[in-house]
Amino acid sequence: MENEHRIVIVGGGAGGLELATKLGDRYAKKKALNSVSITLIDKNRTHIWKPKLHEVAAGSMDLADQELDYIAQAHWHHFKFRLGELVGIDRENKVIEVAPFVDDSGELVTPSQKVPYDTLIIAIGSLTNDFKTPGVSEYAQRLESLADAKRFHLRMINACLRAQSQQTPLASHQLQVAIIGAGATGVELAAELHRNTRAIISYGMDRVDPEKDIKVILIEAGSRILPALPNRISSAAEKLLVDLGVKVMTNSQVKKILPKQVCLANGQEIPAELIVWAAGVKAPDFLKDISGLETNHINQLVVLPTLQTSLDNSIFAMGDCAACPWTTDSEGKTRTVPPRAQAAHQQAEHIYAQIQKIIEGKPLKPYAYRDFGSLVSLGEYSSVGSMMGGLIGGSLMVDGLIAKLMYMSLYKMHQLALHGWVKVALDSLSRLIHRRTHSIVKLH
Repeated sequence: MENEHRIVIVGGGAGGLELATKLGDRYAKKKALNSVSITLIDKNRTHIWKPKLHEVAAGSMDLADQELDYIAQAHWHHFKFRLGELVGIDRENKVIEVAPFVDDSGELVTPSQKVPYDTLIIAIGSLTNDFKTPGVSEYAQRLESLADAKRFHLRMINACLRAQSQQTPLASHQLQVAIIGAGATGVELAAELHRNTRAIISYGMDRVDPEKDIKVILIEAGSRILPALPNRISSAAEKLLVDLGVKVMTNSQVKKILPKQVCLANGQEIPAELIVWAAGVKAPDFLKDISGLETNHINQLVVLPTLQTSLDNSIFAMGDCAACPWTTDSEGKTRTVPPRAQAAHQQAEHIYAQIQKIIEGKPLKPYAYRDFGSLVSLGEYSSVGSMMGGLIGGSLMVDGLIAKLMYMSLYKMHQLALHGWVKVALDSLSRLIHRRTHSIVKLH
């Protein structure tokens, strides 16, 4: 339509989906309904909050309650959804190319698409960084997507069933899980696995002794777990994990991964049935080659304080794929906004507030990251974290029930942004009832 401003959002993660939802609701209520069009593009059919992937992997989450269909959300909130992966940007003609989508059987679902834009927002998130460690891609699991989490969970269930049915003694690597990387994902997965593997065994697998046979090993190259958080939080989390029986190995650099074995730089070999790589973060590799946009050493798009990319004012980047300037350290180096869910949420709110200025050609306001601290969930056992962060010039440590409630509230805030108070309240009540009639762990 003539004079229509076309907003295209690539990536339906926490920030991208929240932004599409809010923009759809906003402009659907205006009389000039067709003056703005919003299109969301994602290579997946459904959305799940990425910080919840470790719960899917461990079997703590029922996907039927948490997975959200993009097509349905688009219908309810007045934006368009297109299925496919971004593979090219024609900046001169303001058109992006979306790859064909092929299903599991190899059948074409959607063809290659050309999608025009006036404002393009890239929010495709991040991936784990294997630092070119040999064997990672062949023998280690990652938790980058819902498919990854489902695959790991099924392998874990199968390992337990195999151990229950075999007549010979368990091998040294059986029912042993090695998690490489003790950031939030690795620590949270270790705690969830400790609880859920024991829950699985409790369903009649009497040939497996959970205390003797099931082992979770957390491996970190640095001097402590949760290196991005204050020392006292790291210490509290490590103590809880060790008390649970998780083996924590710090100062342990991984040299290579072999089938069912982790080889450390010091020569130590760790046998494991399942190996999870959760170390390091980077943006997808193709960003460094796409349309000449500026990227940093981990492929993030370099953005201005307005979140516009440094070489194209019509293209914005947000979330984990954006290198957004934040603060300057004592040596004069600029720190970027950390890859946290709260950053994606804040940036979605910021761009939402600036869209009308973009349409009207008015100057944009710079984005200012507000650090509300960090929280790490240790499953049913506890949560630890620091609140407020830089807002008060320091941090306030919280743990136990208070930290757990705060952690749960982060997810509720995401749900509120997508669904509103009424639906979130009804869904929460429904899940409370549902949990009383189903097993506490997913068994398939």
